[in-house]
Amino acid sequence: MTLSQATAAVTAAPPVLHPCAGQSMTGAEIVVQVLADEGCRVLFGYSGGAILPVYDAVFRYNERHRTADGREPMPLIVPANEQGAGFMAAGHARATGDVGVAVVTSGPGATNLVTPIRDAMADSIPLVAICGQVPTALLGSDAFQEAPVAGIMGACAKHVFLVTEPTQLEATLRSAFEIARSGRPGPVVVDIPKNVQNAGLVFDGACRLPLPGYRARLRAIEQAHLDDAACNELLRALAQARRPLIYAGGGVIAAGAAAALATFVDTFGVPVTTTLMGLGGFDTTHPLALHLLGMHGTAHANYAVEDCDFLLALGARFDDRVAGVPAQFAPRARFIAQIDIDPAEIGKVKRVDWHHAGPLAPALERLVAHGRARGLRPQLAPWHAHIAALKRRHALDWDRASAAIQPQAVIEAINRITRGEAIISTGVGQHQMWAAQYFDFRRPRHWLTSGSMGTMGFGLPAAIGAQLARPDALVIDIDGDGSIRMNLGELETVTTYDLPIKIVVLNNRGDGMVRQWQRLFFAGRFAATDKNLHRKDFVRAAQADGFEWARRLEDKAALDATIEAFLAHPGPAFLEVMIDPEAGVYPMVGPGANYAQMVTGPFIAARSATPVSEAEVPATAMF
Repeated sequence: MTLSQATAAVTAAPPVLHPCAGQSMTGAEIVVQVLADEGCRVLFGYSGGAILPVYDAVFRYNERHRTADGREPMPLIVPANEQGAGFMAAGHARATGDVGVAVVTSGPGATNLVTPIRDAMADSIPLVAICGQVPTALLGSDAFQEAPVAGIMGACAKHVFLVTEPTQLEATLRSAFEIARSGRPGPVVVDIPKNVQNAGLVFDGACRLPLPGYRARLRAIEQAHLDDAACNELLRALAQARRPLIYAGGGVIAAGAAAALATFVDTFGVPVTTTLMGLGGFDTTHPLALHLLGMHGTAHANYAVEDCDFLLALGARFDDRVAGVPAQFAPRARFIAQIDIDPAEIGKVKRVDWHHAGPLAPALERLVAHGRARGLRPQLAPWHAHIAALKRRHALDWDRASAAIQPQAVIEAINRITRGEAIISTGVGQHQMWAAQYFDFRRPRHWLTSGSMGTMGFGLPAAIGAQLARPDALVIDIDGDGSIRMNLGELETVTTYDLPIKIVVLNNRGDGMVRQWQRLFFAGRFAATDKNLHRKDFVRAAQADGFEWARRLEDKAALDATIEAFLAHPGPAFLEVMIDPEAGVYPMVGPGANYAQMVTGPFIAARSATPVSEAEVPATAMF
């Protein structure tokens, strides 16, 4: 057979049919089969009348497909409320890169997902939310537990589908997963009326919606290629730079580009600083890593941004917590470049001199190959020495002499014992920033936090989702007394499913981050942030929810021994640490300030001037 004949034979071969193709199924059964086809290993949701057909189909599917050891192939995890389900699905997605799935009922069930959906959209997290809805004949009639999901979610999600035609259900669901995971990931909501779930249908096994516009735009982006001219322009600027810096965001992790970034750094020697969402995209223990930048970034990272003359933004969008005053961000950079999968982010906040809209890993690989072929190796020893000096002189530090337990000491102890290998989730507030600053992140998807939305209550349910995704991993929720209150009911979910999650509550008896702002900018008027009058006993709450290991730490001398025992416990464990209520998060770049105006606090060295000159670092000869 000739090559052309073989090609023709392959082309003419009929497509492989799905084993269930042609079978009669209800809409609910089709929902479950599509979930299985899309690789869903766990679902999160709370039941209700409008979603009962799907829940019954999940039950029957799991009964039919139990493994030899009795496990369900697609367990449905029931939280305390639907917001918890959304954050669990997000934690699962963030820990794996797979699409997280939440399945809820209509009305309040769906509206309780609004915050997790917006949170996922803001942080580019792939989710599919399936919502039950009243029958199509009742839509718009204010029926019991009806909510206009399409209208509410339309402003929060990447896309929303309302399935009113039963024959479109299967194609819609498959397309929802395609949209959620493709391009810039995000959440997709599928609203399914109850009569559509009950409809008798024939399973196809492969159908999708046409979506010609979306697929055409996606294809153009995914096939975008850096030509020689574009590579030459960027690498010429890099060769001429004396103080180049990479600013890496969450897009590095979403794109699976961490290895490509590491190769780029090894090849060209460019130091890296990461956003809050980018932590883990580059090993923070690497000599060229500057760790976190931004409002509460490390002083040395922020000073490096002030000093750089070339900035390469990778999967980052110059958001306000990084570039609070865009015109004054990287003020000495003569050349700013940006690579992002989303064309809308190019130059949206900060004008750039060079850009590429396309997949990040292939772009970095192309630049590396192009540079190596032309022998480009920037001579950056003086810049590297400057970076090392910044890291020494302006290292993170805190009040080590205090008799009170300092939160930074707690984080450092956990980091030391776990060797930076744990998956860390957080709530939102001071504890979140301390965790971001003082943990080591050596690889992607070990840092789970609500970045852009800053949603209090995220940490505990996200840890649940992550632990179910990574059952053999050590998952630790670093939380605050204010943040964990938001979803405290999920403590019971941890013990119900016997998940070995470790929960640390850094209790400073108040909303610490807001209180810090009130102290600095509102003359110490602590309006609604002081929790001293509240009576929550977190340890008793954990014990009531089934935690066998639940303790409170108040003695600084017992810190290391207590944390070792806490982490060594084989099952769920809860530790409340009574920390210094006056401890602050520093550095801090205040509202309307630039990095040169950064407040480093009483224990981190600041600088009064930028000790770098044009003559300090020699330029590289162009390849």
